[in-house]
This record gives sequence, structure tokens and C-alpha cells, in this order.
Amino acid sequence: MYWWLRKRNCKEDKDAESQRDFQIYFSKSIQHSGQKLHYESEVVLWLVDKLLHASREQLSKSFFPVLEQAIGVDSTFESQSPHEDDAVCSLLVPLDPPRGHAFHLEVGTVGQMLADSCIRVELVCTCKTEETVGDMLCFLHHPEEALRKNQKPSLLHTLCTGSYLDVQQTALWFQDFVTPAWEFVPQSHHYRMKVLPSSRSCKLQLTHVSGRTLLVEMMLGVQQGDSDIFVSSQATEAVCTPRTTRALSFSVAEAEFFWLMAKQVPSDSCHLSCLQLCTHFLVGTALSSHILGTVVMHLLTTMPLAGWHRSCFPEQLDEIMWYLDLCLEKRCLDHFFVDNDDLCEEITLPQALQRAVPLNLLQHLVYDPAAHKRAMRELKELKSLLSIQLFYRH
Repeated sequence: MYWWLRKRNCKEDKDAESQRDFQIYFSKSIQHSGQKLHYESEVVLWLVDKLLHASREQLSKSFFPVLEQAIGVDSTFESQSPHEDDAVCSLLVPLDPPRGHAFHLEVGTVGQMLADSCIRVELVCTCKTEETVGDMLCFLHHPEEALRKNQKPSLLHTLCTGSYLDVQQTALWFQDFVTPAWEFVPQSHHYRMKVLPSSRSCKLQLTHVSGRTLLVEMMLGVQQGDSDIFVSSQATEAVCTPRTTRALSFSVAEAEFFWLMAKQVPSDSCHLSCLQLCTHFLVGTALSSHILGTVVMHLLTTMPLAGWHRSCFPEQLDEIMWYLDLCLEKRCLDHFFVDNDDLCEEITLPQALQRAVPLNLLQHLVYDPAAHKRAMRELKELKSLLSIQLFYRH
């Protein structure tokens, strides 16, 4: 009897060891996939940087928005895209006002500003500034007839609806402009560029001579003061979004946060591997990748960072699922960048967000029992899929 029990225990130990080896191997394979995504995102960032440089030179004497250096944001730049083969590299292109113009951001309360912000365009006097170099006339103080005959229209007359920068007109202008500018990009002969339909952003399909395709989406945004928050052209959750309405984007702040965490977690941390695996199974569910990312950001600031070592991959997946389950049960998940005392000091936020009351990302579940029931069901299915993936895939 003792011999049989010892033999059984030995077999269980070997099974557990084999399971652990597989879990580490699985984590490494996800990490390898993430490294490939990271490499491709760096290629995209380089190509877009050259594209915007060519665009700036051609727009230098115009009165269209000034295109600043693109910022890599979203899943592929953190190597957590759900699908490696069709990952979209998302970038945010900051806009500055052209000569003789100023941008004024109009945002509401914290709850409203997330999806209800506007960019008001205002003409400014250039009579006594360096902007009068060349043949530029002041939009405010020169006669309309002289302006009409001798100068190109102001931004108010090209990309605005009323006094507000129009999201769709700006996106279409940018789409039309990138095609001729692409010819001035070094290495452009190695890629065939195709502009894909989009009403609020610029989507590009870059096909390498080898056949490999890169998908790129560029959102246009205006920085809120000197903070890491932008008013962006990204779509809101509203069914019908007005042409002048934009969402408050935290994507740059999120990218900054993960970059700061990368310098503090173990060199072979599994937090991005956990994100990539979970995001893969969230596709098609009501549990968005944004919700999952918020959960992981909260855990990264409340748990010992040493616990994110790759050998702890299964345990950290359990921790993420436990936290998400707890949030869904309570129907409450605080927005990471609103009234958060655990936020890194290096991330700059507008004072309105620092002083605001916590914002519940799951507030809609409080008033919609059917949506809450669906979310709980999908979380249960997610847990099951993760268990199968980790413990029964051989």
C-alpha cells in the first residue's frame, strides 16, 4: 500500500512538474509573439515618422494643422494584441494650430469629457509677430478681399464646422494628403500603401514586397495643456457621434505607464503575456480590452512587482481573473487615471482629473441587469478557456 501511494505521489509530482514546464513554455511563446509584434510596430513607427516629416515639409506654408511626431499607443506597442497576424498598429498624431490660429479645448465634467469634447479654432493677430515673415496677411486685420486674392483660406474655412475642428473633414484631408507624401518616404518602394476607408482616422495597409501586411491606424489629437491626455478623433461609444465631438484619450498616458512599469518589473515579467492571452479570448465579448488593461494597471500598482516573474504566470492569471470577478460582482471598476493616489508621478494629468471623484467604468452594469448577467457569463467562459489553454493543451 505504501509503495503504491509513493508511486502515485511520484506520478502526481511529475505531472505537476510537466504542467509547470508547459505553463512556462506557453508564457515564453506568448512573449516571443509579443517581441515580433514589437519589432513590427517599431518598423511602422519609423515609416510613419518619415511620412509625417515629408508631410510637414509640404504643409509648411499652408494653414492646415501642423502634424507632430506620432506616438505609438495601444496593444501592439505593448505587445499585447489579440491577433498577431492581423494586429493593427495604432498611433496618435498630435496636432498643433497653424500660423495665425489657436486651438481651445472645450471639455465638460469628468463623466462627459470622456466622450464629449471639442476643439474650438480661433484666429489670432499676427500683425506684430514673427509669423508675418513672408507674404502672410493677418486674418483679423486685413480686408477680406485682400485675403481672398492673396492668401489661402484659414483653417476655419477648410476643416471646420462653425468654429470647431471637424473630425471627419480633418480625417479625409489627412487621408488625401498621405498618398502623394508617401512617395517621399525612404524605403517606400519596398511597401505598397493603400488607404482604407475610415471616417474618423487614417487607416493604412502597408504590404511589403515579401507579402507581409502591416495595418496602421493614425488618430489625430490635440494635447490638453502639458499633460499626457489628448482630445482625440477616436470613435466614442455613442451610436451617433457629432462631427465636431471627440473623446478624451488616455492612450498616451497608458503607454507611458507601461513603459515606466517595464523598468521596474522583473526583466522576464509576465504581465504583458497575461494581457495578450486574456485579450485574445475577449474578442467578441462585452468585456473590452480596456477593462482588462485597467485591471492589470491597478494590480501592477497594488501588488509586489517581483510577483510578476514569468514563473508566476498561472498565479497572475488567477489574480487577474479574481480581480475582474470581484469588480463585476460589485459592478465597479475605477478609471485608472481619475483620482488615483497610486499613479506614477511621471504621468502628468490635468487638474480636473486629479481632483475628480472616482469614475466607475462599469456603471452601466448597475442599471442594466441583462448586461451584468452577460458579463458574468462571459467571464466564466473566459476562465474556462484559460484553464483549458493552460492545463489541458499538450
